[in-house]
Amino acid sequence: MKLPSISTPSTPVCFPHSTPAARQSCCLVVTPMTFPNISDSARLWTSTQNIPRLNPLHPPMVHKRTVSLETPAVHHHNHQRTLIMQRREHYRYHQVWRKPFYGSSSEREEYRKELREQLKRQIEEKCTALKQQLSTRVQEAEHLQEVDRLALSSEREQRIRHSKAMSAYRDENKRLMEQSWRDRALTRSQEALKERELLRLNPINWSGTLK
Repeated sequence: MKLPSISTPSTPVCFPHSTPAARQSCCLVVTPMTFPNISDSARLWTSTQNIPRLNPLHPPMVHKRTVSLETPAVHHHNHQRTLIMQRREHYRYHQVWRKPFYGSSSEREEYRKELREQLKRQIEEKCTALKQQLSTRVQEAEHLQEVDRLALSSEREQRIRHSKAMSAYRDENKRLMEQSWRDRALTRSQEALKERELLRLNPINWSGTLK
């Protein structure tokens, strides 16, 4: 929707010279400016149309300004825009609470229907979140069970390997001990035979006087 516009006519501005020799007046002409006007604010404040904000230092449709920086139309436009936005926000805020208390029966029923739909949606979202949470917990439990099973299996295999290593160590020690016992018995028997042979060759009582 195009906003209506207002235009200000050219206004002559006179600056008299107070010189006694010649009293003359120098007149300057202010350039006419045209700005968008916000007149029907009561009709626009409920609309969803965005009203542009004007820059007072650079008003629209004015290419060059050399006389004055006063822009009452632009300030008025921005002030009306602020009022419209405040009214629109106030209307939006209070329009939400009007239906369930002061609306018609169809509006109240529609409001209750919307509440029921929101409640159903919240229940569905909560159920979905609970299902997702339960599924996550089940997956975590299965993962922990798998980790526990792998740990028990590894521990059992490690215990079996340790038992086999200890058994091999025991058997090797037993074999070494038996070999040492056999070597020691053989050494003792050889020493006994050697002593008998020495006694036979060089007896202690060779004359036979000792009984």
